[in-house]
Parts: sequence; structure tokens; C-alpha cells
Amino acid sequence: MSDDLFAPPPFHADEGLQRLKRELRGLGLTEREGRFERRGQPIARVWLDGAQLRAARVRQPARSPQWVEKSIQDHAALRDFVAELKRELARWGDRDD
Repeated sequence: MSDDLFAPPPFHADEGLQRLKRELRGLGLTEREGRFERRGQPIARVWLDGAQLRAARVRQPARSPQWVEKSIQDHAALRDFVAELKRELARWGDRDD
């Protein structure tokens, strides 16, 4: 029996970029100049670096943010990035409200 039957689908960075952008817009972020913002504050940015998908989120919202970058190489890493950002948005929202 072949192990290919249970192999995950191949990850394509360009398709992952489109999916990640949809997910970020779904979290209520606005895309502007390659960044995703909430209330005018940069929160995340995503881009293709050659054939690799790169993503960054801020440590916390600020006018001059400190970015935490990640390389996304599979679907699981993409889901983890979105889940982590969702938790941070909830935490920041609780603090700001």
C-alpha cells in the first residue's frame, strides 16, 4: 500500500497567499499598501519571497510596530499563523475596549 494515499496536498505559496489574505480580511482587517490594519494600526503583512510565503504580525499595535516574521511552508503553518493572530486580536481587543 502506498503512503501517497495519505500525503497532504502540495502547498503552493501563491495560492496560500490568496487564502491568507482572505482569512485576514475575514478577521476584520483592512488591506492597505501591503499591510493589514485594524483602526489604522498595522497588524499583519504577507508577501511572496521568491517561491516562499512570508508573514509577519506585530508584537502589539503601535504606530511604529515591532514585527514577528514567519515562513509559511505548509497548510498547517498557515492555519497556525491565522489562529495565533486571532488570539492576539481578541487579547488586544479586550485591552482596548
